[in-house]
Amino acid sequence: MATDIKDIAHAVGATAVMGLLPARPRMLALGEPTHGEDALLDLRNELFRQLVEQEGYRTIAIESDCLTGLAVDDYVTAGTGTLDEVMERGFSHGWGASAANRELVRWMRTYNVRADNDGRPASERLRFAGFDGPLEITHAASPRQALTALHGHLAARVDADLLPCTAETLDRLLGTDDRWTDPAAMTDPSRSVGQSAEAGQLRLLADDLVALLDALTPHPITAASRDDWDRARLYGRTATGLLRYHRWMADTSPARMTRLVGVRDQMMAHNLLAVAERGPALVHAHNAHLQRAKSSMRMGGTPVEWWSAGALVSARLGEEYAFVATALGTIRHQGVDTPPPDTLEGLLYALPEDRCVIGAPRLATALGGTRPVPRVSPWFGYAPLDPAHLADSDGIVFVKDVPQR
Repeated sequence: MATDIKDIAHAVGATAVMGLLPARPRMLALGEPTHGEDALLDLRNELFRQLVEQEGYRTIAIESDCLTGLAVDDYVTAGTGTLDEVMERGFSHGWGASAANRELVRWMRTYNVRADNDGRPASERLRFAGFDGPLEITHAASPRQALTALHGHLAARVDADLLPCTAETLDRLLGTDDRWTDPAAMTDPSRSVGQSAEAGQLRLLADDLVALLDALTPHPITAASRDDWDRARLYGRTATGLLRYHRWMADTSPARMTRLVGVRDQMMAHNLLAVAERGPALVHAHNAHLQRAKSSMRMGGTPVEWWSAGALVSARLGEEYAFVATALGTIRHQGVDTPPPDTLEGLLYALPEDRCVIGAPRLATALGGTRPVPRVSPWFGYAPLDPAHLADSDGIVFVKDVPQR
């Protein structure tokens, strides 16, 4: 492909990324096309540091469990626990083992503690958020933690008569957690408790608890109590989302997997909208969770399509949501070699820079009526960019070669 795009490619950095956008977004989403490569997380860390220092960003949200992520936020803001402890229990999906994630948490804590050791004012502290649900590919968590935490928050603030149930009732209906977390339920709906009578009652009670919390919104919220209120809202979102997810795990219709992946991204979107209320934030996750176009994949040989968290958030925030996808040249240790020259990745691979950022609209203009051929990855863990959706992103970060492990 003979298109010359050298003049519209720039070194990766906060200034270059912001230069692609009409205004500073409230939510800047940086996608990745594969998981588990620290080279991409190092790039994310570098960009976040620049956004903090140059653009006033104060929050980073990553594709990790929203509840376990609270431990990381407590550590970086207040020094609760130790770095080893939060890396072990503050991340899902195995992300706590990443050296790049460890460096991110260490740097955030260091930034929040000024040289005089008094700590930065609350308004200047960096915040961490996981925005995924308590979900793994093999199972979903029990709703116990979220439900009981929400109930406890309300029980400490309202008369008992206003609560829809007691803590004992919740405990009885929940039963043992292994009823909810049975891995067999992912492939066998009959093993799920998501459509049991108890689960149905819990969904109604969760709805009542969330409604009661919402009714308390006008109550004066001080700076000290804002975090408690935000966490209670998180517990409410997570409880209702998990119960909805478990309901679809028990479903036997052809829509089962479509609804499951859709519910997961809805949970992500609701968490991201809450993060956006704090002010500008950098979000990092797989491209498929952050893109504006409809996401798709094959599960068990069946094509599944759904609207991603990014698409849902973009519909709400408009131009205050920006999405920059990441594309890769090679991941040789996974069998992903030099991209064919007629693909989008092949076009970018011909550039001299090892890393660059390029505006997607300007790239689309440069390509004119010539559309690159979709790249086919020999490895299931890497998802090449779809040239048909080029106009749906604001920019592309390109990394030529992922270092071999």
